[in-house]
Amino acid sequence: MTEYSGPNLLSELSAKLESKRDELSNFFAAERAKLPMPLYASVDIRDAGWKVAAVDANAYPAGFNNVRSSDHPHLSEHLLEWLEQEHPNKTWLHIWPEGHTRNKGYVENLITLQKLFSHGGHKVTVGSPQLNELDEVEGLTGVLNLSNTTANGDLLVLGETPDLVILNNDLSHGPLEGIGGIPVAPPQAMGWFQRRKSNHFRHAQSFIDKVAEILDIDPWLLGTHWFVSEDKCLEQEVCRIKLAVHVDNCLAYLQEKYDQYGIDGKPVLFVKNDSGTYGLGILEVSSGDELLSLSNRKMNKLTYGKGGADAIDFLVQEGVPTALKIDGFVIEPCIYGAGGHSSSTFYRANPKKGVMANLNTPSTKFLQPDDISKMEGGDLILERVDNWHALVAELAMLAMGSELAELTSSVDSHD
Repeated sequence: MTEYSGPNLLSELSAKLESKRDELSNFFAAERAKLPMPLYASVDIRDAGWKVAAVDANAYPAGFNNVRSSDHPHLSEHLLEWLEQEHPNKTWLHIWPEGHTRNKGYVENLITLQKLFSHGGHKVTVGSPQLNELDEVEGLTGVLNLSNTTANGDLLVLGETPDLVILNNDLSHGPLEGIGGIPVAPPQAMGWFQRRKSNHFRHAQSFIDKVAEILDIDPWLLGTHWFVSEDKCLEQEVCRIKLAVHVDNCLAYLQEKYDQYGIDGKPVLFVKNDSGTYGLGILEVSSGDELLSLSNRKMNKLTYGKGGADAIDFLVQEGVPTALKIDGFVIEPCIYGAGGHSSSTFYRANPKKGVMANLNTPSTKFLQPDDISKMEGGDLILERVDNWHALVAELAMLAMGSELAELTSSVDSHD
């Protein structure tokens, strides 16, 4: 297992970050005003000590059950502020979920969402045609009642039409059909039927560059290096040979960065489905030769997407090791936000994984800030939340707004 060590640049640069708080606040406020900010979002953060980066951003997050209860008022406030601004005077919200009724954690996520949106005095129902055979499903703390939902040209819930659909479904299988003209939030344009991870990071880079300029630091310290393999390249031998060269060139660039900053360790890349979620089919590679010698088993795992859909394009992304380790666990912050603002943080933690490993796995535990605060060294992790972690999370949310503006414009231009 490769070990990584390097300068604690984030701690050294914290004073600079603090001195630029007002300028950064003005920057974010100005950028948010230009963009359609996401209703909600979750952002996975990797903190190497020498750099920090958002490595994934979900437009339809499904882990609200992991948000600590003390954060609920703050998160609910941001959600309701967004609703009042974007969809004023909507009194009946209908949550359209995924079909994971056997996953009690996901059901608990829906129970939590229902509570968060109910704080504004809204009527909040949950259901989809896929779930009409069920009256209720069991979560971790209780039962979620489901409302009969039909979509045959007009959306009807228990025979009437709600004011707004709250989408908690990533639309891997395509947009909702038959719901009529009822508004949907977040907009369906961010569904995985057309959204691409690489497009998110393309949009993020311009914001990263601006913030790096404000802070007078290398933009590489706030993001990941990446490129895209398109058109099922991994299944074509000639294409894979060219791709292997690109992988080696990318790793050589990262090695130069490691040498520049005095980082010990071997850089690696992660190959991910460019369209999709849940951490399915992620492969770690440390050389082009590894791509050329992929076993059939690894190839099948890599090309399998959610719901059995084949992966076509792949994001090849710099791996960022985590320097956050505590009580034998490697730690990855996950920030939940609303309206472009960071609102709550919890942590993925795994005692069986290495510092470079994907932590979006069944064996991972979830820790709250209260848990972290009781552990030796936890104070350093919590200090990062209010500065570097929140910074890159809110950069990711700006990128999501920019994505949405582009995707919506593209959809409108084809109407």
